[in-house]
Amino acid sequence: MKLVKAYNSVSLIVRILIGLVIGAILGLAFNNLSFVSLLGTVFVGALKAVAPVLVFVLVTSALAQGNDKLDRRFVTVIFLYMVSTFLASVVAVVGSFLFPQTIMLSQAAEADVVPTGVGEVLSNLLVAMVANPVGAIVEGRYIGILFWAVVLGIAAKRVASDTTKKVMEDFANMVSTAVRWIINLAPFGIMGLVYENVSTNGLAIFTDYGKLLALLVGCMLTVALIIDPLLAAIVLRTNPYPLVFRCLKESGVTAFFTRSSAANIPVNMELCEDLGMDREMYAVSIPLGATINMDGAAITIAVMSLAAANTVGIHVSFATALILAFIATLAACGASGVAGGSLLLIPMACSLFGVNADVAMQVVAVGFIIGVVQDSVETALNSSGDVMFAATAEYSQWKRQGKSLPTFLGGTTKVGLSHDSNK
Repeated sequence: MKLVKAYNSVSLIVRILIGLVIGAILGLAFNNLSFVSLLGTVFVGALKAVAPVLVFVLVTSALAQGNDKLDRRFVTVIFLYMVSTFLASVVAVVGSFLFPQTIMLSQAAEADVVPTGVGEVLSNLLVAMVANPVGAIVEGRYIGILFWAVVLGIAAKRVASDTTKKVMEDFANMVSTAVRWIINLAPFGIMGLVYENVSTNGLAIFTDYGKLLALLVGCMLTVALIIDPLLAAIVLRTNPYPLVFRCLKESGVTAFFTRSSAANIPVNMELCEDLGMDREMYAVSIPLGATINMDGAAITIAVMSLAAANTVGIHVSFATALILAFIATLAACGASGVAGGSLLLIPMACSLFGVNADVAMQVVAVGFIIGVVQDSVETALNSSGDVMFAATAEYSQWKRQGKSLPTFLGGTTKVGLSHDSNK
């Protein structure tokens, strides 16, 4: 118990950084430490297993116990989610035109289902929404999970007894606690993941694909530090950066290492509580954001698709690229429902330019190689944005009601203490 207390007494972020450094050192020194790689595999497997259940029970429980109608805050937060995702894809298009990239193609990756057109993407989204809810949870298809959670939550609101609703709330708290325990063991999982990537690829991702990675990360940082704060500033009419930096620090850093927006939901919800937000609002908007607020995925789809076109010598007009931005926005919202996430939607976007499927799948293969960095930054952007936009919608209602903003945004309302990452 003394060892456990000593472990928990150190900040989670510090522990994760220590695990990262140890994993990198072991990866450079040894090539066959399978038990270290196993730690990463178990960690990712645990997150993938529990995250779909978490989204389902949180949304269902929140709607079952919530108010009879969703107010203006939900309209605002959904609007912000969608607009920021579109603007993120526009940033990716502009960045790709300013700094055009080509890719050294490797062997083609394989996929079970690869969408080839925007119509197919929309069709897949509709089909995924009404898929068997148990199958959606098992396969981690978040569009279907969210749809059935909303349906069953509204139904429970109307017909379930107070005792049943209390059981649902307790179960949601149980799953959230289990996820916190898993995240608390993240340093060991991160060590295994970093070891496996470094021992397999060395530093090749930085030497062979450094410029491509720099463009991807640069676009994501532009959205995180300029575009998203600008949207928040327009809505709140105040300096949003104290909120932005708090969300990046207390949500984005954890999401960077866990690489799962869904698994980061308990962290985000605790941060929302610290920010003084209404639980009935954020208990729905945070899981919703983990499904449809996909700025990073839109950037990845746009940048990689334009790089594929440049690689094979296809000229893409700026007007056509803006159409890509719109398609990337729609596709990004369904990324969680496609095996492989945003990467396997690249062939669909490439088809807009006439890039053949063989070349597109080779670009996907490159995406898997650089994913150790790209996916981490993408998840940090998405997850921190979930909280920031939910808070923006909440605080905008405060202003409409004549209530002062929190003190850290220049108001007089006191909110909770800073989020404790060791909880």
